[in-house]
Amino acid sequence: MTSSPRRQGETPSGVPRPGRGWAVAGALAGLAGGVGIWLSMSAGPVFDPANPPTAESVQEHLGGYVPQLVGFHVATVAAALLLIPFAAGLHRRLAGQAPARSLLPAVASTALVVLSAVLVLGSGLDTEFVFGLATPELMVATDVSFYSHWIATIPWLWVTAGVSAIALGVAAVRHGAAPRALGVASLVLGGLMVLFGLSPLQYMAGFLGPLWLLVTGLVMLRGEPVAR
Repeated sequence: MTSSPRRQGETPSGVPRPGRGWAVAGALAGLAGGVGIWLSMSAGPVFDPANPPTAESVQEHLGGYVPQLVGFHVATVAAALLLIPFAAGLHRRLAGQAPARSLLPAVASTALVVLSAVLVLGSGLDTEFVFGLATPELMVATDVSFYSHWIATIPWLWVTAGVSAIALGVAAVRHGAAPRALGVASLVLGGLMVLFGLSPLQYMAGFLGPLWLLVTGLVMLRGEPVAR
């Protein structure tokens, strides 16, 4: 009896190979997250001790940065949405290598879903204030000042990415679920993100999270076969 020819995109056992769109989503999420962080910084008012800011001065400042605020919103929400397929793909990747009943795949993916929710909330006030800045006479200056602190803090809370990075690092080093170099880098970056998150400098995780996500997505992209 002759066996049926194997189709493109199938393993020798006939099981379809996993695609790598999830890894692309992860790399793009890291890139978008980094852009969102950068735009948040660029729109933030400069605090000069010699010239203390007022709510009115903050409102006037942000009124000149509406394009940056729109870009911040688009980039941050894009990162949040792209994190969802990446989390699902990472779960599948780790579950295929980790021991049965291991918590590592669920921890890694759940932490990224939590981050996605944080980013959505971090951009949640944009609609009201971006449009409101076009008519500043209808805005309360103290509300705008609060908004400036919101976008400079909440979208930077990437601490749960650190939890995901640590889970990936353990799975890579102990179970070969990813290249060992990525595993070691994930343990280092993940540990730093968690330590920052536990401290009052929690927003510093926003510098490391997008970098880890971009690198992880690119490394995983190279390691996944193309499904056709």
